[in-house]
Amino acid sequence: MSEKKPAPQTVIDPKAVPARRWTSYPEPFRQVVAGREKRALGDAAGLSNFGVNLTRLDPGGASALRHWHEKQDEFVYVLEGELVLVTDEGEWALRPGMAAGFPAGRACGHHLVNRTDRPALYLEIGDRTPGDRAHYSADDLEATLDPEGRWRFTHKDGRPY
Repeated sequence: MSEKKPAPQTVIDPKAVPARRWTSYPEPFRQVVAGREKRALGDAAGLSNFGVNLTRLDPGGASALRHWHEKQDEFVYVLEGELVLVTDEGEWALRPGMAAGFPAGRACGHHLVNRTDRPALYLEIGDRTPGDRAHYSADDLEATLDPEGRWRFTHKDGRPY
């Protein structure tokens, strides 16, 4: 018997969308994103071509490990607080109303970190292109999006975690 999911809604109250703090990162990388909480607004709306997350990042937290995607475009828009965009090319402060985009295939790892003493809130938007691969600039980690939409992690030499 298949599990029934709630019907998607056109109008969404983000507070009604369950917050999730889990990550699919293998150990020892999970702690990096321990201060991150996501609400999958795109899933709640029934979107299948791209995802939209309302993400809260606690002080000291990071959005992800520094990474880039072969096929997925990504976009972030800061709503509250201040974040630092860290890339392979440098760092930039992002404040409310500022945004950043990461085109697919551009080999420049990126992530957001919260170096303040207050939580930050931002939207993250990314497509769901099948067969995407993510590369992690500073870590022995690579990921492949499987046909079911789950990330599968390996070491850079191909060994599974």
